Amino acid sequence: MSAKPNPAKIDADAPEADAAWFANARPASEVLPAILPAAIAEAALRPRGRPKAEAPKKLVSLRLDADVVDRLRKSGPGWQSRANEVLRKAVGI
Repeated sequence: MSAKPNPAKIDADAPEADAAWFANARPASEVLPAILPAAIAEAALRPRGRPKAEAPKKLVSLRLDADVVDRLRKSGPGWQSRANEVLRKAVGI
């Protein structure tokens, strides 16, 4: 079922973007430095998220005894990293 547009919500000052509008579009990296102060434009264009790790961790599923997991968790925050170190030593890395 197709919904009809609500005439009260149609904004004549913001027409629908069509193919011609998109043909004139430019990347933000070209536009923002011209319209914003340099520091704000740089911050807006900066990549988001955590930087890529040189050696990213690999997600695995591993079944461990409950008492082992409980002991690791009771050691506090960072227990997974500490478990990783224990395994590294065990395999001789």
